[in-house]
Amino acid sequence: MRTLIALLFLACSGLAQALPEAVRKSEAGWRQWGSGEMSWLGFSLYRATLWVVGEPTPTLPATSPSALQLDYLRDIPRDRLVQTSVDEMRRLGASEAQLQRWEPELRRVFPDVKEGDSIIGVHYPGRSAAFYHRGRATGEVADAEFARLFFAIWLDPRSRSPSLRSALLKRPEI
Repeated sequence: MRTLIALLFLACSGLAQALPEAVRKSEAGWRQWGSGEMSWLGFSLYRATLWVVGEPTPTLPATSPSALQLDYLRDIPRDRLVQTSVDEMRRLGASEAQLQRWEPELRRVFPDVKEGDSIIGVHYPGRSAAFYHRGRATGEVADAEFARLFFAIWLDPRSRSPSLRSALLKRPEI
């Protein structure tokens, strides 16, 4: 039994290591929640993992910080990441004025991604969204509405991928 508990502890502590140190230190109690894969027209784009502090809420707005880790399974240029994010935030209710302000911010925080790269976005509800690429900070967007709508792309009930949303919000089995 001790061996099982020790293995479980090591596995859980290894999971927290996937988050950049700055994220792990920003809040106590980060834990991996759900994960799933995003595909489009049969092509796997990325594997998504939701990290939470406390319990995630199935509806937005969230009250505790959360992080969304996207592990890319193919190369995707920055322009495509930015345009897709803008299109999805528009679909979820962002105004054109908001999108005009936010598009340059997305260009600033998003890199071109290569297969095997990871982008982590951290949602600080009511405050901001911070972004990391390969474990290094790429920037923060200090706009609570941007943060809410950006993470709504994956977590809102109107998400374009309900199956991925369900997988991200599914309570882990212990």
